[in-house]
Amino acid sequence: MDIFERRKLLKTGPNPDETLDYVSGLQGTLHVLGQGKPAHIAIRYVPDRLILDPDSFGRYLAVLSSLDWEALEGLATAVLGDLSNQLVARWVLVAATAPEGTYPGLGAHKVQVEDRQPGWDNPSLLSRLTTL
Repeated sequence: MDIFERRKLLKTGPNPDETLDYVSGLQGTLHVLGQGKPAHIAIRYVPDRLILDPDSFGRYLAVLSSLDWEALEGLATAVLGDLSNQLVARWVLVAATAPEGTYPGLGAHKVQVEDRQPGWDNPSLLSRLTTL
């Protein structure tokens, strides 16, 4: 599956109030890195004109499970790129957590990546967010 087909899986709709800065978030699981236990993906974003359809995000994660990912960082940055392209959100954060036991001797492996529109900032909104 190429990048354009993958991105088309993410369906969007109109933001009900473009004048507000608010945070929307979704979480899901997917089987990657050759593990029996699922990895976790959590996203948060401040919408601009579009919001993400939750059902399409679930289908998107199912497709990502069928692809080969050599590293959690590659998965996280691909999700960020896809969301940034389809949503053009004011701000997007993707957190990916590997299943426990993926790496012998390590308790956890987590990657967080973010993107924002140039010039957008709302520190009072973002400072209230808890970690993913």
